[in-house]
Amino acid sequence: MVVRQHRRKGRAPAVCALAVAGVMAVGAGCSGTAGGEADGRAVTGASGATGAPAAVVRQAADALARAGGAEAHTSMETAAGGTRLTIRGQGVYDFGRQLGRFKVVLPKEASGSSGGHRPITELLAPGALYMKHRGAGVPEDKWVRIDTTALADGNLVTGGVTDPTAAAELLRGAGEVRYVGRTELAGVAVSHYRGTADLGRAARDASPASRGTMAAAAKGFEAGSGTVPFDAYLDDEGLLRKVRHRFSYAAEGPAVSVVSTMLLYGFGARVSVELPPDEDIYTGSVQQGADGPEVRKGEARSGEEP
Repeated sequence: MVVRQHRRKGRAPAVCALAVAGVMAVGAGCSGTAGGEADGRAVTGASGATGAPAAVVRQAADALARAGGAEAHTSMETAAGGTRLTIRGQGVYDFGRQLGRFKVVLPKEASGSSGGHRPITELLAPGALYMKHRGAGVPEDKWVRIDTTALADGNLVTGGVTDPTAAAELLRGAGEVRYVGRTELAGVAVSHYRGTADLGRAARDASPASRGTMAAAAKGFEAGSGTVPFDAYLDDEGLLRKVRHRFSYAAEGPAVSVVSTMLLYGFGARVSVELPPDEDIYTGSVQQGADGPEVRKGEARSGEEP
């Protein structure tokens, strides 16, 4: 993938894996391998079903869709040239409707000001990412809309919060997977799996509402190995409680690694998301420079309304 960087006076390159900070444009290529060899031992998966580890992990997206709403904590850590930045998010998400709302907090290093950046509100919908308080010349009361099917990574890293559905759909491409063992997360017993996911397979097996986004991600990664290492933690009902994906990028400068982590809890939560009306969508340009790449008029709301 191609990573766009910028330098600040007296600082190492500030690298942030998202359009919300505006310093990384996703191009093509991803590499990495999972720790350990594939393990084909039968294990218990969703609703007591038994199967090979890869088969159990591939069921995660369907189990979440049946579960509906959940609360989520996210983090995305980038590392390049000795500089590490972490973007954190918190919100709610409905896996059945693929709608969610998150508050994303950027580190001071990414915001470029001593006071930091005002938390960004993100709304996630099938094929679309909405951002408010985007900065870079966008009026405070306006939203920026991005067509995620046009993003080279399908919003796996661009938004600073990996789309929860995309994170789960990526596991449909699970290939070499081993069962690590049992552990506990926030008092819940879970099974830990480690492996690699093939983006091409994930795109082919994606749910109908996710195919455009996953196809974009698969195409964007085709220059590399097309596989993403992951750690997934599923409870005894087959619900994904935690997932960590590791992305590696070939950059114009230091190599960039991105670790995206999502924690899910509070299943059954009610999720209310109201998408902004057309008149609240910003259609002007986003300033070029320290705050990020330019978005020319019309690009901020490409695609049809979901």
